[in-house]
Amino acid sequence: MESYNKVILSIGSNQGDRLKHLTRCIELINNQIGTVIQVSKAYQSPAWGFVSEPFYNAALLVHTPFTANQVLQQIVAIEQQLGRVRGQNSGYEARTIDVDIITFNDDIVATESLQIPHPQMQNRLFVLVPMQDLKTDWQHPALNQSINQLIAACADDSQLEVVATMPNPNQAIELHLCNYIAIEGNIGAGKTTLSTRISEDFNAKLILERFADNPFLPKFYNDPARYAFPLEVSFLTDRYKQLSDDLSQFDLFKDFVVSDYHIFKSLIFAKVTLPEDEYMLYKNMFDIMYKEMPKPDLYVYLYQNPERLLTNIKLRGRSYEQDIKGEYLDRINQGYLDFIKTHTELNSLIIDVSAFDFVNNQQDYISILNLIQNKLKERTN
Repeated sequence: MESYNKVILSIGSNQGDRLKHLTRCIELINNQIGTVIQVSKAYQSPAWGFVSEPFYNAALLVHTPFTANQVLQQIVAIEQQLGRVRGQNSGYEARTIDVDIITFNDDIVATESLQIPHPQMQNRLFVLVPMQDLKTDWQHPALNQSINQLIAACADDSQLEVVATMPNPNQAIELHLCNYIAIEGNIGAGKTTLSTRISEDFNAKLILERFADNPFLPKFYNDPARYAFPLEVSFLTDRYKQLSDDLSQFDLFKDFVVSDYHIFKSLIFAKVTLPEDEYMLYKNMFDIMYKEMPKPDLYVYLYQNPERLLTNIKLRGRSYEQDIKGEYLDRINQGYLDFIKTHTELNSLIIDVSAFDFVNNQQDYISILNLIQNKLKERTN
């Protein structure tokens, strides 16, 4: 199941520096609403429904965790930031910027404040033609027609002219230039959430650890001394098999691989949970497997302080995790930091996300992407 909503927005301007307004609007949408995945060309079209200067219009495909109503609230704020002043009348008027929600997944919404799909989209070429540039497989959920079919049936005879190729604010983020990124972190650090979002936004094959299927995990939290060794062995063998299989199978439709773990986490957790004699036996098995494993092009460690980790663990509500102590999380954190310090052959990046909320704050997510991108650039320079 996808963790984001697919939203198509139509943006337009017919006052002042129209291209500048569109470009700035796209940047604000990317920073405040969601990741801009695709941007259409900018088209000039005559003002619709009133006499005024021609509009420049474009369409965006955006991935966002927000609801349709939350997106609408953000849109109003962005329009205000860009100087839009709404008149007293309810008719059409000139504007520095205009942003409309055209589609929201395949949803149909009909409320007093919001109608989705936009009720006039099928009648307006300045909406449909930019949407065609996005090359989505979206179909109108009520009319059961594709964008191409809607254009063919549209009675609007307005003449549209391409005026510019609009930049995507994420075009400089070239994660596809690497083959494999491993995102690691302590329990509750957000590694799975971040890995999933990157895979969805940047067309990556996603490898998620299958911890939920491990029958020893709840038993371990109830009786660590008894179940630590079978737990760590079962995790190691499962991680080895999963990574060996998934990393050896090239996906023609994906640009790179992102995983929410690296097999070395097995040794980090084993060192914390096992007594010395069992750990040495375990390490012998691990060393044999580790030699054969592909190494990531970038190893990202999401550091969070134990207090924030405990809060996150409580919020996600897994019953068997609720008795985890801050001291245990501290030892895991230190194990990861020691691993990074001693394995200088890995291209590692530590990101302190203790003050970040990359789930609900789009700017925090963009900041993390930029840190990853900068680290990858260091590797290629």
